[in-house]
Amino acid sequence: MTQFYKLSKPIVVLVVLALFSWTSCKVESIKPSAEAVKDISGNWTVIAATRNGTDLTTIVDFSQFKLSFNEGKYTLINKLPFLVSQNGTYSLDDPQYPFQINFTPTGNKAVSTAFTYPIVNGVRQLTLTFSPGCPNNTYVYTFQKAN
Repeated sequence: MTQFYKLSKPIVVLVVLALFSWTSCKVESIKPSAEAVKDISGNWTVIAATRNGTDLTTIVDFSQFKLSFNEGKYTLINKLPFLVSQNGTYSLDDPQYPFQINFTPTGNKAVSTAFTYPIVNGVRQLTLTFSPGCPNNTYVYTFQKAN
């Protein structure tokens, strides 16, 4: 009988461990959350500007220039050379994953440009890359939301 206990103890332990293992394995269903729609409304100021890689912020005063987005419309405040020269409407190519922004000046055709919306050092930025007129000149304006 002692031999039976000696054999049954390891078997009982193995059975108990197998039961714990079997009951602890649960398949969890993880559903990805939907990406939020990008909200660019508000006033944006230029924090960096380049033309063909050359810094323009040391040459041009961008401090008064603002780009304001509000309910599908944009307004240029204290205009400087930009992709468009008149106020109008705007739209993103995809509200959740935008890669382009379309500016439609009042009375003119829409103009599209590359668009990024990164968070840099905890602050949301908006970067527009465009070539107004001459395709050999590429401008990159980086905006930050004004307070």
